[in-house]
Amino acid sequence: MRLDRELACRDIVELVTGYLEHALPPGDRERFEEHLVFCDGCGTYLDQMRATIAATGRLEPAALPAELEARLLEAFRGWRPA
Repeated sequence: MRLDRELACRDIVELVTGYLEHALPPGDRERFEEHLVFCDGCGTYLDQMRATIAATGRLEPAALPAELEARLLEAFRGWRPA
């Protein structure tokens, strides 16, 4: 995706995976990083994405207590979009 304008926060959300995978073209990567300099919220979002990736890369199914797994599955089964 070639971008010829400043990025908005919604653009950051859409591009974060490409950024983390080093798949953005240099100009888009530069605009992404420039946005982060001025937007604390998007910087926090990027940090959260990195933490999520790090955590999910270390979790083993056996590390989740059976009771918690059952509660999570039940919560997701009952979830409906608004």
